[in-house]
Amino acid sequence: MKNRIVVGPNQRLEVELLRKDRKLAAACARLAVNGLSDIKTRGGCLLLLRSLAEAFRGLNVIARQSGIRPATLRRVLSRKGNPRMKVIEAIAEPLGLRLSVVPQQKKARKRAAKKPARTSRTRAA
Repeated sequence: MKNRIVVGPNQRLEVELLRKDRKLAAACARLAVNGLSDIKTRGGCLLLLRSLAEAFRGLNVIARQSGIRPATLRRVLSRKGNPRMKVIEAIAEPLGLRLSVVPQQKKARKRAAKKPARTSRTRAA
């Protein structure tokens, strides 16, 4: 008996939208990869990567091309998945994605108003 992926109507709709709109898919891919580093958003980002995989190649094809067992790929691309970097890299290539490292944007810091520097005054004699 083959493993079947149980998907809800929302994921089916998401997969169809990603298939139809390449710009949306590219934006979602960036969002998913960028969100992997935050523990709060990681689960959703992994599910989004799973939808991208389903939309463009299918999980079995991605698994074969990336050298990962299909069951492992399904587990990694789940809400509770915790993939290693090499797994994300292996998945990215068949999806046509490239991972890169960019500097974080600095958060605006609240700076206290600086006091004027004291200057030494010489007294006139």
